[in-house]
Amino acid sequence: MVEQVRRFNRIVTQRVGALDDHFAGLDRPLGEARLLWEIGADGCELRELRARVELDSGYLSRMLRSLERDGLVSVEPGDDKRVRVARLTKAGLREREELDRRSDDVAGSLLAPLSAGQRERLVGAMRDVERLLTASMVRVEEVDPADPRPQLCLREYGAELSRRFEMGFDPAHIDPADYRRPDGLMLIATLAGEPIGCGALWFHPGEPPDIKRMWVSPQARGLGVGRRLLAELEARVNGDVVRLETNRALTEAIAMYRSAGYIEIEPFNDERYAHHWFEKRLG
Repeated sequence: MVEQVRRFNRIVTQRVGALDDHFAGLDRPLGEARLLWEIGADGCELRELRARVELDSGYLSRMLRSLERDGLVSVEPGDDKRVRVARLTKAGLREREELDRRSDDVAGSLLAPLSAGQRERLVGAMRDVERLLTASMVRVEEVDPADPRPQLCLREYGAELSRRFEMGFDPAHIDPADYRRPDGLMLIATLAGEPIGCGALWFHPGEPPDIKRMWVSPQARGLGVGRRLLAELEARVNGDVVRLETNRALTEAIAMYRSAGYIEIEPFNDERYAHHWFEKRLG
């Protein structure tokens, strides 16, 4: 499998011109051309740009200086003076438009030699690869629940439950402090630096821990983030059993829990929003 991935990487980098110092016939390599695209017509904060393209700050700074020397980019303070923003100059906007046109030509050159059926197969395979590679870029980490990222996830979680539950949902029911060690722990999933999901464990002395606050952003659903969070939480359980409860409105979550080996049991708490209680014995 590793060898196949390496072969795929070699053919793609060659075919799209990543090895050429003059990407798409322009006087700059692919990395700098990609930065022009990502900065966009409205500009982009450097910290967001760094997260989006996953470059370390030193390498990003060198590429930005090269674009500044060519008169294509300016880096200046944003509305918040502590934040720096990269913006395209008029020359940069013109080159980005040309880059856009030539990138269409490069994409067309990949499709042109193929039959109609081969084109459909290639584009369909690209769609699958894009989604799977995006899934591979998701990162899961343990954080303090007071961090702004899990706070954002918990707000979105509460808002979604309020919309979906028959009786609504009171966000005051969520106490992030429950998920701070040693009482619990909080995980978040991020993609390109942005939080896209969360999950927590709540510990009880002498009893199995509960999985709580499982949520994935609608934009990230279908990437396997929920299952990834569930597995990461299970891996942090110091024991043989983990439990959870859920509302009947969350049909997709119930299906995921069952397929992951959770067995429905009698209620183990008096959670007012719960209709189903589950338990899993961990190997």
